[in-house]
Amino acid sequence: MRQQALEGEVTQIHRGQQYATEGATFTIDGTTFGVVEVRERTLGELTDADARAEGVEDLEAYRELLERAHDHFEWDDESDVVLHRFEQRSE
Repeated sequence: MRQQALEGEVTQIHRGQQYATEGATFTIDGTTFGVVEVRERTLGELTDADARAEGVEDLEAYRELLERAHDHFEWDDESDVVLHRFEQRSE
């Protein structure tokens, strides 16, 4: 995922809780990124475009990725998640 972010293929992540605030920055291999949007959503709100922004082909592939990454994960459209969208900074 780090390499995908550096290449511009990953521009957002959804997590079960908030890990950053808008305006926060982070660095990957000397490249700075800025968090430009943080907001609550549900899994049911996610789209194929969201999945592509997370570096996978479509929503079904994203669902399968979550199932592989988390033991006992079961997709529930009502589950709350937090969107963290970021952009590469040109500093």
